[in-house]
Amino acid sequence: MEIPADERSGTEPPRVHYIDQGGQGTSAGDKSDAPSQTILCVHGNPTWSFYYRSIARQFQNKVRVIAVDNIGCGLSDKPANYDYCLKNHTANLIYLIDQLDLKNVLMVVHDWGGAIGLGAAVARPERIAKLLILNTAAFVPPYIPLRIAACRIPVIGSLAIRYANAFAWTATWMAIDRLKKLPQATKSGLLHPYGTPADRIAIDRFVQDIPMHKEHRTWEVLDQLERDLSKLAGKPTTMVWGMKDWCFRPECLERLSKHLPQAKIQKLEDVGHYVMEEAPQEVGLAIKELLETKA
Repeated sequence: MEIPADERSGTEPPRVHYIDQGGQGTSAGDKSDAPSQTILCVHGNPTWSFYYRSIARQFQNKVRVIAVDNIGCGLSDKPANYDYCLKNHTANLIYLIDQLDLKNVLMVVHDWGGAIGLGAAVARPERIAKLLILNTAAFVPPYIPLRIAACRIPVIGSLAIRYANAFAWTATWMAIDRLKKLPQATKSGLLHPYGTPADRIAIDRFVQDIPMHKEHRTWEVLDQLERDLSKLAGKPTTMVWGMKDWCFRPECLERLSKHLPQAKIQKLEDVGHYVMEEAPQEVGLAIKELLETKA
């Protein structure tokens, strides 16, 4: 799918890639009269739609499963001159939701996908029925982990991310706790779209888009998103949280739960940031329960 280009840029519109598997909105049960449902998965940094492969495998015979690659990530275009920022990533997801005319959506979000996906959800609350939230934030970050701050050092940080692959590669072992290490096939899959410095442009720009002061353009976007979360407060919601995540720590879970008090919370005490890699069974059970829950 092509995302509309900024007319001022004079460039071709970038293409966004997404997987679209399973029934075209079939119901959760084989003989159910319930309204059709779609699972929409939104990834963060530095993952891509591959991160949600277990959800596609488990549910594609029951409902429609869509997993999007944000511009610059996965198999989507990675233009050098694109304006990579939260506002644009969110607008792209809203465009995809509208173009595919998605309704009765169970949205799954993780990492930056939380801000992107929840931003789209508050913009299109009538289309989003349920939420499954994995380690993420939807507000101005209350802290910046040192490991992330180091990647923001001018020039040095970008060189490390893009030329030494110091973000995507290190995440394959720094983002887990339950597992001693990721299987080689999994590690290769996560890194596959990010083989060259040019391929890692969005990884770098996501890091640079973390606001550390009010003058940063994404500060207000996140601040407004937090104020808008009340629009989602009535929707069936489950939060599955890796408690050993050093990036999105338990205080992020606590802050989100205050805005979404209806959420069922499942704490995974031995799981790190890559929840889908370490706890696909627990996430699958949470999705199954949400699909069977009346919105």
